[in-house]
Amino acid sequence: MSKKNKNTEDVKDQVEEVLDTPQEENLKEEELDIETQLKEELDKEKDKFLRLFAEFENYKKRTSKERVELFKTASQDVIQSMLPVLDDFDRALKEIEKSKDKELSKGVELIHNKLKEALKSKGLEQVGVKAGDVFNADDHEAITQIPAPSDDLKGKIVDVIEKGYKLGDKVIRFPKVVTGQ
Repeated sequence: MSKKNKNTEDVKDQVEEVLDTPQEENLKEEELDIETQLKEELDKEKDKFLRLFAEFENYKKRTSKERVELFKTASQDVIQSMLPVLDDFDRALKEIEKSKDKELSKGVELIHNKLKEALKSKGLEQVGVKAGDVFNADDHEAITQIPAPSDDLKGKIVDVIEKGYKLGDKVIRFPKVVTGQ
């Protein structure tokens, strides 16, 4: 072979090596780019799934909490409509006790206690307030103010006009009171 052919072949080999090397590197880089892209997409989808799952769990907790609250206060309207009847029973008992008919008093008291127990079993509780307690606008509803009969009743409850009730932890009727000035 001639020197020229040998040189030409050497140049061809070198050119092929140069051309082959970047193509192989390009292929490897493309494979790495595709792999990193797929990993990024997978990470995004995992993140999206986890967020969706967490949101669904929060939704389930919120709805179950709302359902429990609804069951607790579902009878609130019915119980509130029964409170005036309970008040009437209290007033009737006071008036019947003034009469001499003890049998009538016992009968009305039995019915009154039965109604109170039925409402108590549904979660109704009486708000404890009595004359002499400190007036708190958050816990009591002041109907009127009168001059305090004594200095120790100034700013305190003088009389309870209407009892207050709560259903569970929620006050459904605040006690109506008269306060001393």
